[in-house]
Formats: sequence, C-alpha cells, structure tokens
Amino acid sequence: MRRFLDSLYRFGGYISALQLTAIMVMVVLQVSGRVLDKGLLALGMDSLGLQIPGLAELAGFLLLGATFTGLAYTLSVGGHIRVDLLHRVLPESIQKALDLLVTVIALAITGYATWYSVLLTYDSYDFGDLSIGMVPVPLWIPQAVMVVGLIWLLVALLDVLAGLITGRLAHIKDEAPLE
Repeated sequence: MRRFLDSLYRFGGYISALQLTAIMVMVVLQVSGRVLDKGLLALGMDSLGLQIPGLAELAGFLLLGATFTGLAYTLSVGGHIRVDLLHRVLPESIQKALDLLVTVIALAITGYATWYSVLLTYDSYDFGDLSIGMVPVPLWIPQAVMVVGLIWLLVALLDVLAGLITGRLAHIKDEAPLE
C-alpha cells in the first residue's frame, strides 16, 4: 500500500510539473512570436501575427491544475510551509496531540472544499458553463482537475493521520521524501 500511495503522490507531482512546463512553453512561444513579429516589422516586412489566443486564460487553468495536482506530493515530501516555532518548544505528548488536531482540521477543511468543488463541477457540467475568454473552455474541465487534486490531498492527509495514529510518523514533519 505504501508503494501505491507514494506512486500516486509522485504521479500528481509529475502532472503538476507537466502543467507548469506547458505554461512555460506557451509563454516562451508567445514572447518569441512577438519578438519575431517586431523584428519583421523593423525590417519592413509583414508581421506573421504569431499569437496564442487566450494564453492568459489557458495559463490560469494550467496553474490551477498544477497547484491542486501537486498538493499531495508536496505534503508527502514535507514541502508545505509549516510554522513550528511553538511546536518545537512543547512537550512531546502535546506535540503529538497538536499534530493530530492540525491534521484532523486540515482533513475537515479539505473535505469541505472537495465536496463543494464536486458540486460546482457538476453544476458547471450540467449547465454547460464556458469560460468567457477568447477560447471557450468548458469550466468543468479545469474544475475536475481541481477536484482530483483535492481528492489526492484528502488521501495524503488520511495517510498522515494514519501514520500519526499508528506511530509510523512521530510528527507531521517526519513524512520522508519519496524515493
């Protein structure tokens, strides 16, 4: 089971990285196209009109996907920002109780967000909502990616909670990086 969960988290990290790479490629192509067009105009030639329609909107959807699909991976490698100034000075027993409490709260918030994101995605699909930019994208597609990322985060948080309860993890920060 451990290998499966680590693979699941890693897959989310790969998907996130691919989406960030796609954003970078689109921006580089857009900038290169503009530079080429400006150069052609400076030489007295006609512009090629190299533009990626709706780049900002598509990049926004990809950024949403990259953010949410990378959450579980980031948690599994200890990459989430944690403020532990108080945590470090507390007795061990209180640290463990605090870790359990924080994980349960995170599970509740993530569960709430997941539930309502599923409802939003279904409504967008049911009503046929489209984005309002140059490229009409069915909104349920980026919303579904967000839901998948939230579900992955729920699984990762349940994994952390189980690790804390069973003693596999002494603290939330003990989650070892994936190999």
